[in-house]
Amino acid sequence: MRLLWLGSLLLMLGVCSAAQNAPIPVDQEPHHKVVLKNDYVEVLHVTVPPGEASLYHTHGHDRAAVMLSMSSNTQQKWGEAEEEPRVNHPGDVFMATAPDGGFSHRVHNVGTTLFDVIDIEFLQRPEKPAESTTLPIAGENPSARAYRWTLAPGAKTPEHTHHRPYLIVAATPMQLKMIAPDGQSMTHAIQAGDFHWIDAQVTHVLTNDGAMPGVIVEFELK
Repeated sequence: MRLLWLGSLLLMLGVCSAAQNAPIPVDQEPHHKVVLKNDYVEVLHVTVPPGEASLYHTHGHDRAAVMLSMSSNTQQKWGEAEEEPRVNHPGDVFMATAPDGGFSHRVHNVGTTLFDVIDIEFLQRPEKPAESTTLPIAGENPSARAYRWTLAPGAKTPEHTHHRPYLIVAATPMQLKMIAPDGQSMTHAIQAGDFHWIDAQVTHVLTNDGAMPGVIVEFELK
C-alpha cells in the first residue's frame, strides 16, 4: 500500500510539474511586456537578463522581431532539446509564419548582456495578395514586410510610400529626420526600442541627421 501511495504521489507531482511548465500565451509571459495593441498588431518589449530563461510561451500569429542589443541566446521548442546558441546584433530582423496551433518555445539568455528585443505579433492576415515593391526587403511573412535602413551620418533612404499601415522601430539611437515630398521635415532624437504606429498612407524620406550611424526598421502590413 505504501508503494502504491508513493507511486500515485509521484505521478501527481509529475502531472503538476508538466502543467506548470506548459506553454502560456506570449502576452502572459513575464519577460514580455505589451507596449502596444490594436486591431492589427501586438507589440511586446522583451528583456531577459543574463542567465535567465523565459517561460515556455506560444506565439499564435505571424510575427517579427528586431534585436536591440548584442547578446547570445538559445531557443528551446516545446518538447525538444535546447538549440545551439546564436549571437544577436542590434538591427537584426527576424520574420516567422505561424504554424497551425501556434509556435511554442522558451528563450534562454546564455550571454553576459541583456537580451533586448521588440517582438511583433501580426493579429490578422491580409484578405488579398500583397502588391509588389521595389524596395529592398529585409524579411517577410504572409502578414507583413520588413524594410531595414542602416544609415550613416547624413545618409538618407529613397523616397518611398507606405500604402498600408506600418510600424517603424528604432534598433539603435539616432537623430532621425523625416522629410515629406513638399520639403517639410521633422527631426526626432530616438532611442533603441522606440517605435511608432502609423495607420495612414505616408510618403517620406528618412535621414540620419546625427553624428553616429543608426538602424531603422519599418514593418508594413501586406
